Amino acid sequence: MEHFIVSARKYRPQTFEDVIGQQAITNTLENAIKNNHLAQALLFTGPRGVGKTTCARILAKKINQASGEYLDEDFAFNIFELDAASNNSVDDIRNLNDQVRIPPQTGKYKVYIIDEVHMLSSAAFNAFLKTLEEPPAHAIFILATTEKHKIIPTILSRCQIFDFKRIGVLDTKKYLEKIAVQEHIEAEDDALHIIAQKADGALRDALSIFDRVVSFSGKELTRKAVTENLNVLDYDEYFKTTDLLLENKIPEVLVHFNSILSKGFDGNHFITGLASHFRDLLVSKDKITVDLLEVGDNAKKKYLSQAEKCDLQFLLQGIELANDCDLKYKSSKNQRLLVELALMQLASVTYDREKKNNKPYIISAVVFRSKITKKSSAKFVKEEIKIAAKQEVPEIKYKQKIIETPAFDSIKAELKNTGRRQSALSLKSLERKTEIAKIEVDFEEVDGLPADDFSEGKLLKLWEAYSNLLMEDGKKSVASIMNSNVPRLENGMVHFQLPNAMMKDQLDRAKSPLLKYLREKLNNFKLDIIVDVNEEETKKYAYTPDEKYQKLKEKNNAIELLKKTFDLDI
Repeated sequence: MEHFIVSARKYRPQTFEDVIGQQAITNTLENAIKNNHLAQALLFTGPRGVGKTTCARILAKKINQASGEYLDEDFAFNIFELDAASNNSVDDIRNLNDQVRIPPQTGKYKVYIIDEVHMLSSAAFNAFLKTLEEPPAHAIFILATTEKHKIIPTILSRCQIFDFKRIGVLDTKKYLEKIAVQEHIEAEDDALHIIAQKADGALRDALSIFDRVVSFSGKELTRKAVTENLNVLDYDEYFKTTDLLLENKIPEVLVHFNSILSKGFDGNHFITGLASHFRDLLVSKDKITVDLLEVGDNAKKKYLSQAEKCDLQFLLQGIELANDCDLKYKSSKNQRLLVELALMQLASVTYDREKKNNKPYIISAVVFRSKITKKSSAKFVKEEIKIAAKQEVPEIKYKQKIIETPAFDSIKAELKNTGRRQSALSLKSLERKTEIAKIEVDFEEVDGLPADDFSEGKLLKLWEAYSNLLMEDGKKSVASIMNSNVPRLENGMVHFQLPNAMMKDQLDRAKSPLLKYLREKLNNFKLDIIVDVNEEETKKYAYTPDEKYQKLKEKNNAIELLKKTFDLDI
């Protein structure tokens, strides 16, 4: 049986031309060797599996070959590798310092590669400083690390630093294609692309995953085999989910989500993947951003096709809802329900309320967000319906804002036909309140409404009457604000002045029913209430400690003497 060699070792680059994704660094190193401009201490830093140690070995070999002698020699005796993870003590560095003094037997340089250099202890770093700063002419140090921030600044300042970057998905995929050809493996483009994405910029990880999947599927590498082996949710599942969401099929999308869970996938994994899917659809909608789509050729066609079906609002709202669900997932006690609610909201984003084939299970996103205003209370809606039914106000128009229910017309008709008041405790009354609470009606000012003249005295009486009604209803805070000043009538508008912005905000929140009351009683539907804040009046209500002290000082100068005598603070 032939001994198996993993691809990461078998296909390790032997020259700078073979190194993937680090062309800027390899070109710099080659030019430095060619021009005899190479520093005696170099630091290679970057994420794992991107070629730091490989480049260090290639560089160590090429340094001696550049002299023109022994071109076929690998100069293995001139290259010394030290793993700082297991040789991180002061004694190890002292032994290294002793070896550095001895010149090479063949070749021009001795090269010392110290891997995972950040693992050295502080004492070892300090022992290494002098040698690193003034090494012998025949010694070159190449340090490699994944965590540059753990290396002390005095070491960094003595090194020429090369930052290795993550290898791109497309570069990784092309390298895997090359290996698949050499290994006589038929690999689908999407399968290699998924492996490249899973590797997350580390080529060594990509080769390890490639070996694992080949062991699972044999000489034919399919997308299905890769997704099964790597526990990756196939993008077809997201395409199907999006189609169901666009068609407002809530039951079907919930069943589909259940089938995904039954395959062993986590709900958080699904919802984060759905957010990424919406992001990919978003960048597919514009020719400028389509290059940001890092998927295979077959998948790209599917994304471009589905992106045409999705409008911008759906994708933006979809990303927002999916991200919100992701943020709440870990803290949720019912995680499955959280994802299902998000899916129901997403399925309702594109729902057209004007469609005649209304589906009873469509759930408005407005209901989920609990955007309930004061106008949507059952009491207010019932009063508005009564006014419309009795035609107390001529030519008033109403518009629906949230959900139109079939029961709305019957409730309105019943209110019109009977003046009898329903008991608040009856079951039918409670049902009506529930139905009415789902309806929001909004008053719109239109031409043709009455605008009778009225006196300021009549306004003051109605203002006081409404304040008394608020007191009886238990809303003492708003009533006290109304009684804090006297309203003025100017140019047909009510002007009311308050001492601070906090009181203004509170009155603004209660302004709508007050304005409605005054308009109806005065028969003037052009009337409006303008609330102002008087800054000078505010000063009378809110003093800082220093201001209080100054006021007391104005009344009695002896208070200053009291403060100094007993060393008092304000």
